[in-house]
Amino acid sequence: MSMFSSNTVAAKALLVLFFVLPVQGQDLPEGDGKDLVSKLCVSCHSISRIVNSAGFDSAEQWRMLINSMIELADPQAETISQYLAANFPAKQERKPTLISGPVKITIEEWIAPTLGQRSRDPVEATDGSIWWTGMWASLVGRLDPQTGAMQEFHLPPAARPHSIVPNADGSIWYTGNGNATIGRLDPATGLIAEYPTEAIDPHTAAFHPNGMLYFTAQQAGMLGRLNPQTGELTEVKTRARPYGIKVGPAGRLWIAHNGTNAIGAMDPVSMEIEFFEIPDEKTRIRRLDIASDGRVWYVNSTLGRIGVLDPSTGRTREWPSPSGPRSHPYAIAVIDDVIWYNESGMRPDALVRFDPASEHFQSWAIPSGVGIVRHVWVTHKGELLIHQSSSNRVGRVTIHSSD
Repeated sequence: MSMFSSNTVAAKALLVLFFVLPVQGQDLPEGDGKDLVSKLCVSCHSISRIVNSAGFDSAEQWRMLINSMIELADPQAETISQYLAANFPAKQERKPTLISGPVKITIEEWIAPTLGQRSRDPVEATDGSIWWTGMWASLVGRLDPQTGAMQEFHLPPAARPHSIVPNADGSIWYTGNGNATIGRLDPATGLIAEYPTEAIDPHTAAFHPNGMLYFTAQQAGMLGRLNPQTGELTEVKTRARPYGIKVGPAGRLWIAHNGTNAIGAMDPVSMEIEFFEIPDEKTRIRRLDIASDGRVWYVNSTLGRIGVLDPSTGRTREWPSPSGPRSHPYAIAVIDDVIWYNESGMRPDALVRFDPASEHFQSWAIPSGVGIVRHVWVTHKGELLIHQSSSNRVGRVTIHSSD
C-alpha cells in the first residue's frame, strides 16, 4: 500500500530522476508540453536526465513520479505527464528479467512528507520505528509502521545526510555528507550534536559491539572511528572509494570498495586493513553483507553479478544477475543465509532473492520502481527495509514462507 502526503515544498528540492550520465547537445521534442517541461523540470534537471530516462508505459506512471517531487495544479501536471508519456515511453531494454519462484513477499511503501527530499537508507530503531534520511532536504524522518504516521527532523542545511544508523540508546546517527560531519540526533529533544571529520564526505556508518561508530568516506578514500562517549575521532586512508561497511561475526569490519576490485577487512582496534582482491579488474563493489558462516557476499555492480568471498581461503565465486551485465546490483542483505539485493539498472527496480543452497534466483518488480534502492536494512523480525530515492518512498518487504 502507498501512503500519500499533500505537503508542498519548493521545486528546488527535486531529486535526480534517473541513474544516467549527462549528454550534451540534446533538446526536447516538440509538443504541447515542451514549454512547461522546459520551465518546470529543466530548471532542476538537465535535459539529458529526461531524454535518456528509462521512460514509462503511461501518463499515469509519469504523473506518479511528478507527484513525488513537486505539487502542481492538475492541468499542469496532466499536460506534462501526457507530453512525457508520448515522447518518452518505457525502454524495453531497461525492463528486468523477472524469475518466478515459490517464495511470497508483500511490499508496503510510504511517501515521505517533504517532496523531492531524496529519501533513502531506512533503518529500524530499537522501538520498532523506521527512520530514513532525506538527503536533499537535510533531514531525517521517523515512520510508525503501525499507523503510517511520519515526523521529520530538520538538520543543519549543509549536512545532506547520506546514511543513517540507530544506536542502542535510542539516538539516531547520520553521516553529514555535505558538511563533513558525523551527527547525532536525540529524538526525545530534537537536539543535534555534530562531530567534524577530516574526511570531506562521510558516507555509510555502522555501530560495532565495542560501542564505536565506524564509517566510510568515498571521495576522501578514508575510514573513520568515532567514540560516541568522548567524541574522539580517528581516521585512516584506504583504497579508492570505500562505500558500504558491515561488522562481521568475529568483529572485523568489512568494507566494499567502489573504486577498485577489492574488499577490505579492518581491525576495529588497530584500524589496520587487509585487502582481498577480486579477480576481474573491472569489478566495483558498492555494498556487502556477511553470512552466518563468515563468508562475505557482495554486489559486483559494474559487471552485473553477485559474488561471495571466503576469507579463510581468499577465493571468490560469482553468479550473473538475472537481468544481465547492465543490471547494476546495488544494495544487498543476507537474511537466514539467503541473499537479497536489487537490480538498480532496471526499470522497474527489481528485488532479487538468491538461495546459495539451490543456486536459484527469484525476483519481483518493486511497485513504484523508478529507482533506486541504494541501501537496505534487516529488521528484528527478518523483514527487509527498502526505499526508492527517485520517488520519495520508504518501503518494507515482508517475506512469507514458500508454498
